[in-house]
Amino acid sequence: MVVGSRADDAWTEVVDEFARADLALSRFRDDAELVALDRHAGTGVAIRVGRRLEQAVVVADRARRVTSGRFDPRILGDLEALGEHGADIGAVTSPPTADDDRPWLDRPIARRVGRGYLSVDRPIDLGGIGKGLALRWAAARSAGLGVDGFLIDAGGDIVVGGEAPEAGAWQIGIEDPMARDGPPLAVVRLRDRAIATSSISRRTWLHDDRFVHHLIEPTSGVSAWTGLLAVTVALSDPAWAEIWAKALFLGGAAAIGPEARRRGLAAWWVVEDGTLEMTPAARELTMWTAADDQAPDVTAASSSSSVGMPSRAPAFVTASDAATTARQAASSTG
Repeated sequence: MVVGSRADDAWTEVVDEFARADLALSRFRDDAELVALDRHAGTGVAIRVGRRLEQAVVVADRARRVTSGRFDPRILGDLEALGEHGADIGAVTSPPTADDDRPWLDRPIARRVGRGYLSVDRPIDLGGIGKGLALRWAAARSAGLGVDGFLIDAGGDIVVGGEAPEAGAWQIGIEDPMARDGPPLAVVRLRDRAIATSSISRRTWLHDDRFVHHLIEPTSGVSAWTGLLAVTVALSDPAWAEIWAKALFLGGAAAIGPEARRRGLAAWWVVEDGTLEMTPAARELTMWTAADDQAPDVTAASSSSSVGMPSRAPAFVTASDAATTARQAASSTG
């Protein structure tokens, strides 16, 4: 949604940016730059990459360091072993074993061999952070046109800028992971911010007679069952909102409150019994919760979905909605 006389121009910029990010960062396209890089994983060969992929790898490696390894995109093989397949990269995948100490976790994600050349030892999945970066880049292009306001919703990760149509903050719902089609658990007011959710409510499936999901613990290579159903984070940057939503989820129910408060994060989380909790910084942004009376109208909802493409409609965006019009791209790891 774009407000102002240049709305159509801004939407064209958004669609173009997502198309370019898709071509650079998707793991589902045979012609994507990331797929080409992953096909050379472990060979020592450095291939030329564009600025979007190079920047995404740099941000991902910084996220690995800042989150003490909880965010690490080198879980592509683990996702493939659990049955979530992307484009064929020619790698043989198998479930992690108890004696796999994963020594590569302490090493950088990639090596930069001169400007614009990267080499990786293990294939990487940039879905969640890629979606966040696409939102960052699209928001910058929209803001550069001088529009009065905009909201870009990419499969449940959202960035807003300027004024909402009613002249004020944008009202964003936080999805209830136990009732995805029901009313939100909370509604927040945002100005010039992004909001992202990591949740197991959508991408959970049965594999070898057990339920698994896409939020992988990098040290073990298995789905992380942490006592949490969903974590939502609001920050000024959509990529870092995505990073911290996943990192806090992997930290678990016992640790999330103390860490999020210590870092000053606006974070909301849902524990296994469906209870919503939040930090003081999140409470300042929250205008309504399900414990209150009738929910106010919302412009969009932050949720975790399997499709990361922008939607022009001011409504909930789910995997099934977006899949009818968009390629499964920038699949969220967050």
